[in-house]
Amino acid sequence: MARKDLPKYTVPSLTAEEGAQVAAVLQERLDSLNDLALTLKHIHWNVVGPHFIAVHEMIDPQVDAVRAMVDAIAERIATLGVAPVGTPGALVKNRTWDDYSIGRASTDEHLGALDEVYIGVITAHRKAADDVEDLDTVTNDLLVGHLHELELFHWFVRAHLESSGGALSTASASTEKQAARAASGAARKASAAR
Repeated sequence: MARKDLPKYTVPSLTAEEGAQVAAVLQERLDSLNDLALTLKHIHWNVVGPHFIAVHEMIDPQVDAVRAMVDAIAERIATLGVAPVGTPGALVKNRTWDDYSIGRASTDEHLGALDEVYIGVITAHRKAADDVEDLDTVTNDLLVGHLHELELFHWFVRAHLESSGGALSTASASTEKQAARAASGAARKASAAR
């Protein structure tokens, strides 16, 4: 990183290079969480079916919590002496994942797809926490705290996708669309068995 790209200051005990490195890790998480908040709101607006109200109302507190995470990360980036970037264009330019692919669909389809979204977000968040663990304990603590909430929300989603025997309807899926189809198919089978 060129000297001109480094922050003019950072937090005590970190060098400007270290502050910039931690801020870069956080910027990736900022983009990811901004995307997650928008995706959750999209699901909130587009979910339909017999379990609509349960899922619709389950999603909004997740949106609020993720937005709070976004704010905390942006403020930590600024504390490190770097300007956080939260514009839509930057998010789209910087993201390494595809846009959420499910439109108006059943609760089962959205929850199946959301299972995959949470897997991606949580996996990347864990890596970010590991990446900063030796550099900045404050940032590591921030990310670990977010993981607690993100994993709880993921459990809420998975509770809808799990059979009474503990099998996850999305277990063999690796994409949002595959997970949506698997969850929908499992729900149809369960409904037909009643």
